[in-house]
Amino acid sequence: MAGASNLPPGFHFFPSDEELIVHFLRRKASLLPCQPDIVPTLILNLYDPWELNGKALQSGNQWYFFSHATQTRTSPNGHWKPIADETVISGGCNVGLKKTLIFFIGEPFEAIKTSWVMHEYHLMDGSINCSSSSTSSSSSKRSHKKKGHSDTESKNWVICRVFESSYDSQVSFHEEGTELSCLDEVFLSLDDYDEVSFAK
Repeated sequence: MAGASNLPPGFHFFPSDEELIVHFLRRKASLLPCQPDIVPTLILNLYDPWELNGKALQSGNQWYFFSHATQTRTSPNGHWKPIADETVISGGCNVGLKKTLIFFIGEPFEAIKTSWVMHEYHLMDGSINCSSSSTSSSSSKRSHKKKGHSDTESKNWVICRVFESSYDSQVSFHEEGTELSCLDEVFLSLDDYDEVSFAK
């Protein structure tokens, strides 16, 4: 699955910050299936950014993957340095935090800055239950209780978008505030399937 989207012909994976948190990261942390289930889970420390091809989900010149949050974002040949934080809002609710990081090659005191950028998305405290749908929220609570999944474990999940800034066009697309075509409606309709039982 890694590296391939498994989406129907003509469909492309270009989610906004809000969609990555609400439709993917929140569901991952709540032990609910992501729909479509196309984003793989990787251990960030095992790979340099140029090694993500074929391992993470590729969409254009960007790579997406789930991982566990870590304080030391080192890799075999360098490290990720945080440079900025930004709150992500959905429906008037602070649902997540977007951290921007730059990749440096070498040891911290002798590191060389590269053009590789990573957006690392985190859930805000209580954001799993901050939902426009009480049904979705109650399903999340049931899932946590059933699996014995703690809030600490849930908040430990992150979803990452990695790209080379000199080749990326998606960043400017989202920063200009342009809305994606019908993605919210598509994902919301898929979410509804969790609560539907089809008659046999």
